[in-house]
Amino acid sequence: KSNLIRIKMKYNEITSENIAELMESFYEAIREDETGLGDIFNHKIGTTEEEWDAHKAKIGEFWKGVLIGESTFRGNPMQAHMNLDPFPPELFDNWLNLFKESLNSIYEPQIADMILMRAQMIASRFKSVLYS
Repeated sequence: KSNLIRIKMKYNEITSENIAELMESFYEAIREDETGLGDIFNHKIGTTEEEWDAHKAKIGEFWKGVLIGESTFRGNPMQAHMNLDPFPPELFDNWLNLFKESLNSIYEPQIADMILMRAQMIASRFKSVLYS
């Protein structure tokens, strides 16, 4: 019997496949979140696996466009956030923290940091529009 411990290698490049893995990790954390984020997402997206799979696929396409320039994403993320019931701006920080945890579990630090920088810029832009 082997005592080998399986170590998951972290990615040092961004691909469609590992963006999909990021979406799985991140949205699993979002669904379990108890700071208010989970409630917002579950209320807006729904609670079935089919609804969440569709959301993960759609947002995965968004990130593919942002990160690797390949995307079939159609939508207006800013408008989608403007259509939500009002929520405290601190939830953006909670969102970024969960995103950072997922990034760090999947990507090598230099890749995770680069993606996080993009996410922080997007979150900052959303916050300035929603709360200014």
